[in-house]
Amino acid sequence: MKALDELTFDNRFARLGDAFSTHVLPEPLDEPRLVVASNAAMALLDLDPAVAETPVFAELFGGHKLWAEAEPRAMVYSGHQFGGYTPQLGDGRGLLLGEVYNAAGEHWDLHLKGAGMTPYSRMGDGRAVLRSSIREFLASEALHALGIPSSRALCVIGSSTPVWREKQERGAMVLRLARSHIRFGHFEYFYYTKKPEQQAELAEHVLNLHYPECREQPEPYLAMFREIIERNAEMIAKWQAYGFCHGVMNTDNMSILGITFDFGPFAFLDDFDAHFICNHSDHEGRYSFSNQVPIGRWNLSALAQALTPFISVDALKEALGLYLPLYQAHYLDLMRRRLGLTTAEEEDQTLVERLLKLMQNSGVDYTLFFRRLGDESPAPAVARLRDDFVDLAGFDAWAELYKARVARDGDDTEAQRRERMHAVNPLYILRNYLAQNAITAAESGDYSEVRRLHEVLSKPFEEQAGMEQYAQRPPDWGKHLEISCSS
Repeated sequence: MKALDELTFDNRFARLGDAFSTHVLPEPLDEPRLVVASNAAMALLDLDPAVAETPVFAELFGGHKLWAEAEPRAMVYSGHQFGGYTPQLGDGRGLLLGEVYNAAGEHWDLHLKGAGMTPYSRMGDGRAVLRSSIREFLASEALHALGIPSSRALCVIGSSTPVWREKQERGAMVLRLARSHIRFGHFEYFYYTKKPEQQAELAEHVLNLHYPECREQPEPYLAMFREIIERNAEMIAKWQAYGFCHGVMNTDNMSILGITFDFGPFAFLDDFDAHFICNHSDHEGRYSFSNQVPIGRWNLSALAQALTPFISVDALKEALGLYLPLYQAHYLDLMRRRLGLTTAEEEDQTLVERLLKLMQNSGVDYTLFFRRLGDESPAPAVARLRDDFVDLAGFDAWAELYKARVARDGDDTEAQRRERMHAVNPLYILRNYLAQNAITAAESGDYSEVRRLHEVLSKPFEEQAGMEQYAQRPPDWGKHLEISCSS
């Protein structure tokens, strides 16, 4: 394990030059202090977890110190925001400190969010507040634990720095990790500003560093685009299967690697609601839960437009046609496993759709239903869950179909079925009210709840002794929390 001064930097994106990013130093936070750190994320950098408790750790990730080999850069990009194109966005409060490579030869971006003003701050102060930093930290690590592709979060550093939003809050920084922070919006920026040389340089950078296997294909850029489509289809299938709502699927928030990042007003479903809108600024429901699938394709189409200098329009259209079948295949595979099925039948899609419609009409807790379905064999499981439904006749009809489907699937033991289903059906998810409880305590200086919640969510499929309160349906006040982009 390494100490902080032993990290090895290789700043590949910074070497692209000033057309792609601007050199900016972090603005230090007042009285930086550790709120929470992820041992699992620290392991990606080969860091000894003990270094998180040292003063220099908070000073480094609170903007007071910097490695000599780091080269902090604010990235420039553009993007479609709620369907409308914004010509220039960029890292308005974030800095790519540099790229570190570990003993396994993996490169990881160190991206500090809340680091102060940059040339792309657009009237903002460049700061992040404690509540949004905690939410991003918890979400990044919780999604990873669920098996959903995501950026990672190393730590949150709190401070006494005052920051004004709707009210005065405290500034914070979150250090996130990813193999790359390049977005769809990077390609859009160079396409719409008509900078073909830089766009070609960016495309070569992404192809060589992140999709080198595509070099072996007859049309490397087309192969790369197809891989981007598949990764995004799989990521969104996992969002839908686990009830995750991103909330702000602008093209500048879409990773070229198909990972979840730029967390704003996200939420996990409590009661199943296909029309759920987690962002109270999304007045028309563009980014509602059910719209995430078509919006994924819309965003890929926006990327396709920016790739027309490299790939023919016909080839791009054909590749985009792969998105929905890929999504459906990934989604149905995961939903079969959530139902405890190991084989495939043509009517499985209908079985899933009928269940979700029944859940929608009855306000059934999405996460707990699947977890409890795997607690015992099908007959007693559905009998126990029956009272959660309003349409009893409808549920009884579905239950008969489900029991017959399970009977055709195989003859494993109840213990084998429970182990298999519990391995894909979490007991613990990041519910908004749990996050809010942790934030409220942290804002008064008590970080124990943030750390406890992070620890619980790091093992979402394992029942943890003494943690029953994290596996309950939310109270009524916890189902109606308004989450905004304000951070």
